[in-house]
Parts: sequence; C-alpha cells; structure tokens
Amino acid sequence: MLLYIILMVLLLILIYLLITYNAFIKLRNMTNEAFSTMDVYLKKRWDLIPNLVEVVKGYAKHESSVLENIASLRSSSYDKMSPHDKIDANERLSAGISQLFAVAENYPELKASQNFSELSANLTKIEDEIAQSRKYYNAVVKKNNNKVEMFPSNIIASLFGFKRSKMFEADSNERVNVKVDLS
Repeated sequence: MLLYIILMVLLLILIYLLITYNAFIKLRNMTNEAFSTMDVYLKKRWDLIPNLVEVVKGYAKHESSVLENIASLRSSSYDKMSPHDKIDANERLSAGISQLFAVAENYPELKASQNFSELSANLTKIEDEIAQSRKYYNAVVKKNNNKVEMFPSNIIASLFGFKRSKMFEADSNERVNVKVDLS
C-alpha cells in the first residue's frame, strides 16, 4: 500500500514536471515569435533611417552631430546582432530619431519637402507597428518572466536553464513629458 502511495506521488510530480516544462517551451517559443514580429518592423525602421538622414543632410548641414550619432548607431550590421543588442540599439535609435525631428523643426523648407514628408509618414506608420508589436512582445515576456520567477515553477526553470527575457522599455528620453507651448 505504501509503495502505491509513493508511486502515485512520484507520478504526480512527474506529470507536474512535464506540464511545467512544456509550458516553458511554449512561452519561449511565444517570446521568440513575438520578438520576430517586432524585429520585422524594427528592421524596416533601421533601413528607412539612412534615407531620412540623407534628406535632412541636404537642408541641415551644420547639424552634423545629430546625423553622425544616428549614422554611428547604424554602423553595425543589424542581421548579426543578438536580440538583446537589437533592443538596445533600437532604444538608442529612437532617441536619435527624436533628435532628428527636433532638427527638422528648425527648417520649414525641409518639413515642406516631398521626400521628407513621405519618409516621415512611413516612419510614423512603422513606429505605430513597432508600438503594437512591443505591447505583444512585452506581454509574452511578462508571462515568461512570471513563470521563471514564481514558485514552484522557478525550481523547474532553474533545473532546465530557463531564464528571464528582456522587456522592450522606453528609454529615459521617451519618459520625459513633452512641453507644449502654444504662445
């Protein structure tokens, strides 16, 4: 009788182990899928930036520091970056794009340019797509991170090497309130 109880307990532990392991695999695959979706939009933006920089260069020749900053961010090959590096590079690129548009505000003829208008519209569309995919990615990462950290699944996570994933967060520049002056 005691043997049956022990076997039953071991069977229940094994079933829990298998279910939890499979849940981790599912979350890892969902995280990879969510990142891949977001990565498509990040790559589109990555490829659009040089065109935008070239258009701005023609109008804002003495704003070279902003343009050089963005160019240096893009100096490495996007396809060879790790997911973590892609997140970091795109967070810095977002700040650079904000600076680029701040420069454009000083040049009315640039803002009126057909090329700049089209590139800005494309970038705005891509930024919206990135925002939506970030929400999905971060939701999946939150589920994964909760499972990795919460008891008792954290024991299985540590046994099989499942780790926390990095959230895609706004950088400090994006968190600052925008000052609107209508005077």
